[in-house]
Amino acid sequence: MADKEPVVDRPEDEEEASAAAAAAAGGEEEDTGAQVAPIVRLEEVAVTTGEEDEDVLLDMKAKLYRFDKEGNQWKERGTGTVKLLKHKENGKVRLVMRQAKTLKICANHLVASTTKMQEHAGSDKSCVWHAADFADGELKEEMFAIRFGSVENCKKFKDLVEEISESLAKTEGKETVEDSSAAGLLEKLSVTEKKSEEVATKEESTEAVKETDTKSAATSE
Repeated sequence: MADKEPVVDRPEDEEEASAAAAAAAGGEEEDTGAQVAPIVRLEEVAVTTGEEDEDVLLDMKAKLYRFDKEGNQWKERGTGTVKLLKHKENGKVRLVMRQAKTLKICANHLVASTTKMQEHAGSDKSCVWHAADFADGELKEEMFAIRFGSVENCKKFKDLVEEISESLAKTEGKETVEDSSAAGLLEKLSVTEKKSEEVATKEESTEAVKETDTKSAATSE
């Protein structure tokens, strides 16, 4: 008696075999062509920086420090980009610095005629200055120190700030002279008007005396 061959279940055709193999191997899902709409639709929002009405005079990377009066020490304010921005209408220049990642404002103040840059700690890459700063939402007197990556960048920053400061000082000086001249002119006009009033008063008094004398003479006759 001959041994029977073992019976092996085989797919009926190659397509079924391919389908079975694909299913076993975790093949790709069948593309039904269906499109899934996003649950939330996000609209584009215009982001304002507050710098739209200003021209950029300077834009550099640097590290900023603020002097802590209570602790009597320098504290790091942030590393990021420092800018000098000139307003397109009034011409005022302000210094703005933001942290690189958070974009938090580290410094925000106007460059004034009294803004003076000085070398800090004997380093050609850093300088220090005083300012009435508004970075924290209120005006405060601060002392800042800034450090650049190169001597050239520090010099460019320092020279530009001093140039703006000196230009403001000249303008303010000219305005002071003009104001003084205007005040002097007004004083002269006031004196002239006063003299004119005095002359007019004297003339009125003289006329009144003459009129009185005339009436007296007429009465006597």
